Amino acid sequence: MVPVAISGKLHGSSVCTLNPEVIVNLGRKRVKNYSYGHPTVAFMGMLVLGFACCELSEELPLVSVPLGFRIFGYDKGTTWISQNGVFALGFIGDYGVEDNGFVVGIWYNLPKIEIRVPVWVVGGGIRVSQNSTLELSLDGSLVLIDGTRHVLPIWSSNTDNIGVETATLLNNGNLVLMGTGGRIIWESFSSPTDTLLPGQFLSFPQSLQASSLNSIASYYSFEIRRSGEIALVWENNVTYWSSHLSHPVVVEVRLEEDGLLGLFDANGGLAWFRYSEDYRDPSVSFRRLRIDADGNLRMYSWYNVSSSWKVVWQAVQGQCHVFGSCGLYSICGYNSSGPSCECLLQNSATGDCDRIADLGNCNTGFSMLVLKQTFLYSLYPPHDVDIMLGVEDCKRYCLNDSTCFAVTAKNDGSGLCTVKRTSFISGYHYSSVPATSFLKVCLVPEAVSAQAAYLHGNTLSLEGKERFDELLGRKRFMVAVVLLLLVTACVFLTMEIIIYWFVLHRRQRNNFRRGAPFGKNFGMNPHYSAMIRLSLEEVKELTKNFGFKLATNLYRGMLPNKMPVAVKVLGDIAVSEKDFMFLVSTLGGTHHRNLVSLKGFCYEPQHKLLVYEYIKNGSLDQWLFNAKQCRSRDGWHLRLNISIGIARALAYLHIECKQCIPHGNLKLKNVLLDENMVAKVNSYGLHSLLLEGVSSSSETLLEKDVYMLGLILLQIFSGNRSMADHKLHDLAYHQCKSGKLFQFVDPFLPSEEVQLEGIERVIRLALWCMQSKPSTRPSIGEVVMVLEGALSVDMPPEHDELIL
Repeated sequence: MVPVAISGKLHGSSVCTLNPEVIVNLGRKRVKNYSYGHPTVAFMGMLVLGFACCELSEELPLVSVPLGFRIFGYDKGTTWISQNGVFALGFIGDYGVEDNGFVVGIWYNLPKIEIRVPVWVVGGGIRVSQNSTLELSLDGSLVLIDGTRHVLPIWSSNTDNIGVETATLLNNGNLVLMGTGGRIIWESFSSPTDTLLPGQFLSFPQSLQASSLNSIASYYSFEIRRSGEIALVWENNVTYWSSHLSHPVVVEVRLEEDGLLGLFDANGGLAWFRYSEDYRDPSVSFRRLRIDADGNLRMYSWYNVSSSWKVVWQAVQGQCHVFGSCGLYSICGYNSSGPSCECLLQNSATGDCDRIADLGNCNTGFSMLVLKQTFLYSLYPPHDVDIMLGVEDCKRYCLNDSTCFAVTAKNDGSGLCTVKRTSFISGYHYSSVPATSFLKVCLVPEAVSAQAAYLHGNTLSLEGKERFDELLGRKRFMVAVVLLLLVTACVFLTMEIIIYWFVLHRRQRNNFRRGAPFGKNFGMNPHYSAMIRLSLEEVKELTKNFGFKLATNLYRGMLPNKMPVAVKVLGDIAVSEKDFMFLVSTLGGTHHRNLVSLKGFCYEPQHKLLVYEYIKNGSLDQWLFNAKQCRSRDGWHLRLNISIGIARALAYLHIECKQCIPHGNLKLKNVLLDENMVAKVNSYGLHSLLLEGVSSSSETLLEKDVYMLGLILLQIFSGNRSMADHKLHDLAYHQCKSGKLFQFVDPFLPSEEVQLEGIERVIRLALWCMQSKPSTRPSIGEVVMVLEGALSVDMPPEHDELIL
């Protein structure tokens, strides 16, 4: 048969072009009913079907559509139905708020459904006006054009001129663009949005993103990780549910038609699974897995008898344990109808949730609002600080700390006190929560009167400043008595500790002299982690006489408990034992995920050494510049996480330690990477010992740390360490300002993973950190917030000379 083009009007405005092969596909089931036995008559029947398809009747399934096919937004009744009638594609105006526009998507075309809930949407949920068109263009791309705002497509499948001939909405809900011989060139299953269908799978690094009425996507996502684990994540920072499986052989996650959600390996083996409550129920017709707007992952089943969807499994059983479930300034709880949200502080006039008070303007002092059976956590940034304190000490710590907004004291026996250093707070409350929280509020009449409310039985009223002063006065005598007893007890306890330490110290020295290194307990306990003092002979023993050199003045060793360590030789430095011990005590008290921990030390008149934990992957300098073939597989997210880790370590040293500790010598060589590629900052706090002649003030060293962090950020993302500071700064500035940042980015970054918008934010931050005037550089806290995405940053002003 000779191909013949058949044209017809689609809704009176556009031309739909079909060829005979497409018409045969479109009307295969209906053409076979004709029994005229003459090809001309049959072909005329195909013509009729072809024109019917061009008119796009709602009832006629379109198995395949040709190039030039269009669907218009102004006619919501126009839909493209799969051959089995189960799925439909078109404009959805009743999804969310219609004033917000329309989305184009695929939904279950089931009876008695009033709201079309999509299983896939174009562009992740781009909203358009009704004067919009979805078109399979003549060059082979599926495009979405908003006629009121754009001439060019606002979304495209990017399949132009690569052989696309038709588009098909398959019976499993997959929209595919096909070439010659049925070859699939593009499919919606490879670009999932918030839903996983039976027959569809997710593999690393794919994810599902929860939808939102206010934007294209919310903060919540469901992802499969390189390790084989699946997880629910908030803003790429907080994992609030996971499969707790780390198995790199896992290749995909699938939803089976019988109601099984599983992780499968390359051989089809099941590594992890969850069943729905109606597993293998024959009355269930359809299923779908969706990450909902509230951040929970749920499996839904369709029941024909009731013509409704039913939740048959969900990942997080208690909705209040979804991170940020109620948003800012609210806490999640439960009532008779299910989860509910209530304000931490409610405005009595408007009924809205009040922001946490600006504590910097509290002129009359503070008080702590008690929230029993309540757990609070920080949203921006989502990182709290844990310290070991009892309930009352936890409350007192926050009251006396000007940077603390709230604390949560756990009553589960752990003794943990979680400190929140941001006013962006959320949380949850119900009767079995083993925690008491304290929220800092101002002692002013307005603040006091605003607390006159109850939250699940927790009294939020301060009953006025006069009442507070009256209660305070009654307690002063008791407090004085208790303090006197505590002071007396502390004096006796301190004396006992001093005596015990003196006796123990003498025993240890005697043990050293008798040749019993490390002590009996240390050698017997593989988990011993206390700070140890070693003699030079013991250091030689654990390092095999300094036989394994890691770097200049750095040697590898092994403690008796099989813990590998790195020994740093400080050389012949003039420092008293008192000053050295003070430094060791300060450094030994630091505990942070992004710091290399100090395990021990050696002090002898001619020998001073520090013993650190051993970090497997070496320095950031080595990884960036000596292993390019290995790191070529790692993308921008790994470098961003390394950058965040360095910044968090500095923030801990500058802000969170009891005594501020400037690093003083921050550089690539002093940042190590562990086996999980987590950044660990090393050699912190040694500036007074290692840098001879240093007379810089603590403030100057803190500013220098920020400057050097900016330089490190430029080196991490440019892959350039040979260029001088000011030249690298100037190159970054001009290419960032001229929009040619891609020329600055390390060529070893995989091009498909380069996110110029995120890298531009980091480079701008680095340029601010390297400003000439230290007073214009950001604080380390602001640096962390920008890197985490909680703050935006503009281009800094240009300057001629960099000054440390």
